[in-house]
Amino acid sequence: MPSPLCLKGGTRMELFAPVNKVIPFSLVDGPGSRCSVFLQGCNIACAYCHNPETQNLCEECGLCVEQCPAGALYREGRHVRWNKDACVQCDTCIHVCPHKASPKIEWLTPSEVFAIVHSYQPFIRGITVSGGECMLHAHWMRELFALCREAGLGTLIDSNGCVPFEGHNDLLDVADGVMLDVKAWDEGTFAQLTSGDVRVVKRNLALLAERDKIEELRIVVVPGWNDPEATIAGIADVLDEKLAQTKLKLIRFRRFGVVGTLANADSPTDERMGELEALAREAGFGQVELR
Repeated sequence: MPSPLCLKGGTRMELFAPVNKVIPFSLVDGPGSRCSVFLQGCNIACAYCHNPETQNLCEECGLCVEQCPAGALYREGRHVRWNKDACVQCDTCIHVCPHKASPKIEWLTPSEVFAIVHSYQPFIRGITVSGGECMLHAHWMRELFALCREAGLGTLIDSNGCVPFEGHNDLLDVADGVMLDVKAWDEGTFAQLTSGDVRVVKRNLALLAERDKIEELRIVVVPGWNDPEATIAGIADVLDEKLAQTKLKLIRFRRFGVVGTLANADSPTDERMGELEALAREAGFGQVELR
């Protein structure tokens, strides 16, 4: 496993990032058909996370090696290695992992990922980088986006908002926009739901609005766990005159794929989602979408 920043070819420093998967064609990760790149590792732990195996890096415990039915995982010294060609994608390793991690990642450079993305270019409008939390690899992402921009591809960031965007103007210069999650507005509610700090999200929201870099905002409606009314009102206060040009996506919580505390939690009713949609439209959002 390489360091995120290490020598390549002995001549220059090369960035690496842990890539969980690349989806060639997606219609839900921004406008048009897009290539979606998912990075491994997250700085928060949402109670409703649908991909908990992306939260952490492999701790090399080896439990997955013992239980892999295809023999696609093996030990190399103390490290767990993945034979991509032998893997049958049964996800046994993910199901048995006690650390919310996956051994099925590849440490790739921006150039290596761009080569993958470029092979799909005739059929896509752009690229979206997600996670985990992709802003943990902001410098890596800047290099990838610069390559994509040169090739005429659009570039979007999909972020939980808990990594500061301050100091990353070079990244925002080559990003078309940010798809930002606002999971709650009250500090205590946000911390209980995610273990993160909503103050970082609020600062990012203001900065991205100032830079005109908000592609869309998203609120997952989780009955009894977050405060969508307060979140809608809080966003409206921050964005002010820019609210009319902002797209808001209200996402119904669904327990499928969720493990842990909310594994058996209920989804919000149609009536509840309709009330929130009406509230968002009344607040002045330019576009509101239910999902």
